[in-house]
Formats: sequence, structure tokens, C-alpha cells
Amino acid sequence: MSSKFTVTNKKAQLHVPSLEEAAKVLEDGLKRNFANVSVSVVDCPDLTQKPFNLASPGICGSERLADIGGPPYLAPVPKKDKVYDLDKVAEAVGLPGAFVIGAGAGPWEVVGVNSELICDVKLDVNGNQDPIKKSYVAKLGDQLSDYKLEKLPNSTQFCLMANLLCSEGKSGKVLEVKASKRTGQENFMSSLRKTLDEHYDDKVVGLGGVFLIESGKATLHIMPDFSDRPLKDGGEVDNWLQYFDMDAPLVCLGELVSRDVNLDLRLEHFHCFSDHGQGGHYHYDTTPDTVSYRGYFTIPDAIYRLDQPEQTNTVMPTTD
Repeated sequence: MSSKFTVTNKKAQLHVPSLEEAAKVLEDGLKRNFANVSVSVVDCPDLTQKPFNLASPGICGSERLADIGGPPYLAPVPKKDKVYDLDKVAEAVGLPGAFVIGAGAGPWEVVGVNSELICDVKLDVNGNQDPIKKSYVAKLGDQLSDYKLEKLPNSTQFCLMANLLCSEGKSGKVLEVKASKRTGQENFMSSLRKTLDEHYDDKVVGLGGVFLIESGKATLHIMPDFSDRPLKDGGEVDNWLQYFDMDAPLVCLGELVSRDVNLDLRLEHFHCFSDHGQGGHYHYDTTPDTVSYRGYFTIPDAIYRLDQPEQTNTVMPTTD
């Protein structure tokens, strides 16, 4: 049964600097971790075209973030009844017909096992037409060393948790972020987030959108099927997750916020897919000298916390 978010639907306003101001802040900050950096305000490219192939052409129009559920619904013991639908998410954030992209856990009853969801769906505002469903799931086989990336064409459901950007899916002005040859310790999204946090201090800023790992390799994880024993701490979660080095090009969808707003938010969460059968949860690149990123981001004005667990996010992988 899909949750309707009638009890724990919370909203927090986010600080929205101008795109021009944010571009300068991010460019200065990224230079601490990358040798080559360029951040500018551009017209969003048509994201329905290669290499992105998304369900809507842009990420603009009434942009807002949604943080649903969380790791406490996965560990220590999975709560398999936590099943959600994107239509209900769109209603809860006040944007029926939204274009929804981001990272979450796949619908285990549909997929057959626990999985990583790479969410990419354009809903119909009136509910009269079928959604454009271009999501993927990354899952493991019987051998944990075997993984598979497959399309999820027949469902708009997900389980346990998700971090999503919701918008009208329109073209518009966005931040184009280019960074290559990593020289520091921070991964791409952490470098973005920590730059915003340091500059804006107690003003919480969010980013949502898509980035492409154009060259190099990256470490991604894929969740196995549900554990048959409780996962009691971050170390046990690490040992349960399966990590892989995967090859560019990888298209990564998700969102981040510079810091929490007393809603137990997941601060950064991106999942990746490709046309060469690789995908999962992005952690960091492993080829600093050759890695190259190109991203398109919008700055949402609010974040909605839906079905927040009573327990805090204490059971997280230590490498997240």
C-alpha cells in the first residue's frame, strides 16, 4: 500500500541565491578539489537527448526537493511495508504532474529483490495520460559479484527511501558545472555541498539535477537483497553493500543540501545509470588524473520531508 504522507509531511524553506552568485561561489570552492573548473549560467540543454536521455527536456519550473523515508527503514531490519508512489510524492510537494529525478530504493515486489533506483519519471498533471517512465534499477544476482542494470518501465513505485528533485520539467536557466582532474580528497557532490555550506553558513542551500561522469572511473555500490540478519551499525552496512569500480560515461541523478534543517535529512544522494550496463549509488571517482564531470543543476526553494523515521539516520555506510 502506498503511503499518502498525511501525518509526517514537513516543509522547510531553502535559501535561493541568484544563479550568478552561486556560480561564482561554486567555481571558487571547486578549485580546492579540481585543477580545471568552470561554473556558468546557461540554458538547460535538452535532457531528452544523448547522453542524458531523460524523460523531460529540463529541470526548471517550481523546483523543490523531497526527502522520503530513510536508512532507518532499511536497517537494522528492513521495513518492507514502506512502499511509496511518485504520484503521492508529487501531490505531497504540491506539484502534480512533476518531473521527478533522483536516488532511492527500487520497488522490491516489482523487481523481485532489493535494488538501487535511478528515478526518471515525468508524471501527467491531470492523470489522464501514462507517465513517461525511464527509470532504471541496479540489482545483484545470486552471485554478489554479478550486477545488472535494467529499465523499470512498468512502475512508479519505490521503497524505503528516496531523495528527489521535483520540477515542472521545463527548459530554463541552470548552473552548468564542469570539473576535471581531481586534486583534493572530496568527491564531486561533496565538494559542491561543502562549498555551499562554508559560504552560506546557516543559510541552507539545495541543489538538484544531473551530472555526467564523462571520463574516468568511479566507485558505486549496489544493495544486495535484504539481509537475513540485522545490520546494527555503519560497518555492518558497509560489509553488506557491494562496491564496484564502474566506467564512464555515467549519468547521475539526485540532490543535495548544504546542511540539515532539523529534519534528519540525507545531505547528498546521487544514483547513476549508463547505456553500457553499469549503474548504482555514486560514491567517488577512482581516477583523479583523468576524471571529468559535467553537471546541470537548479536551486530549489524548499525541501519536503515525507514519512520521516522516528529513529535518526545512525545506521549509514561509513563511506557515504
